Amino acid sequence: MTTRILICDDSALARKQMARALPDSLASRIQFAENGTEALEKLRNHEAELLFLDLNMPEIDGYQVLECIRREDLPVLTIVVSGDIQPEARERVQKLGAIDFIKKPTETSIVLELLREYGFYSPSDLEDTALNDGALKDSEGNHGPEISVSLNDYLQEISNVAMGRSSDLLARLLRVFVKQPIPKVAFIANSELHMAISAAQQDDTYSAVCQGFTGAGIAGEALLLFADASFREMAEMLHYDSVEGEAVNIEVLMDMSSILFGAFLKGVGDQLDLKLGLGHPTVLGQHRQITELLEHHSNRDEKLLCIEISYGLEDRDIHCDMLILLTEDSVPFLEQRLEYLAD
Repeated sequence: MTTRILICDDSALARKQMARALPDSLASRIQFAENGTEALEKLRNHEAELLFLDLNMPEIDGYQVLECIRREDLPVLTIVVSGDIQPEARERVQKLGAIDFIKKPTETSIVLELLREYGFYSPSDLEDTALNDGALKDSEGNHGPEISVSLNDYLQEISNVAMGRSSDLLARLLRVFVKQPIPKVAFIANSELHMAISAAQQDDTYSAVCQGFTGAGIAGEALLLFADASFREMAEMLHYDSVEGEAVNIEVLMDMSSILFGAFLKGVGDQLDLKLGLGHPTVLGQHRQITELLEHHSNRDEKLLCIEISYGLEDRDIHCDMLILLTEDSVPFLEQRLEYLAD
């Protein structure tokens, strides 16, 4: 009997990419779940033997799904598919019972190798040749129900993968676990930009640094808003000789922006197949509320495509918010890339 497969991911693009990575002989028995609650319902009804599970989802995340599977002894084998590539993430899911871990974006050759290793699939000679070449192109076979992908979903998934790279770099540098939020994507006017920052508390003060970037068909600005209450602890974690003072605060801002902007934008550029050039970082202000820090945008009429990521370190009172602001002129390029990936 052909293995029944369940793909659980809140991203339509990720579900589509995962389904495409599976061989045609398994495609007729693929089901999808858009969240952990839906996945658990299907598993409790014994609708799948193999689960491909995302970690970063709203309400019930992948870790909680794995906990429920183990607690309820649900008869399914789970392979985690995630943009969170921190070593700690891999260790945690294995302790919770996942049989393996695949990093996003999904590579067909790796998926097929795992399917073969765990006895779910025996490739034909033709498919084996393609596997050895490192890629297996889609044929005319069916890969389950058609999945539509929006520009917002596309950008959210690209951001999720890029965020995983920046979090991994930060985690390795500081030897901590970085909590992965769900990236938020929205079109917003410059004058309303402060409303996009959901993690900021009204009475909190922040310091901010920005850095422009450009590439073929895309341009924008990266902003890092660092909570003032986090400066001392971050300076201690970075092993500075001194942990207080304005000079130290500026150094923390610049170091954090270098770590997060560089890794994140390289992750975006790799997925879009382009090289993004970074300008010089500029401090926007210190120890001010969000609305004041973003005043330099309020007089511009242009709408921006805003990606928000709120970073936090586990068991630490350290928080910062990163905004990636893409110009309206970047949208046609992004839509073109989406059309290529979604077809």
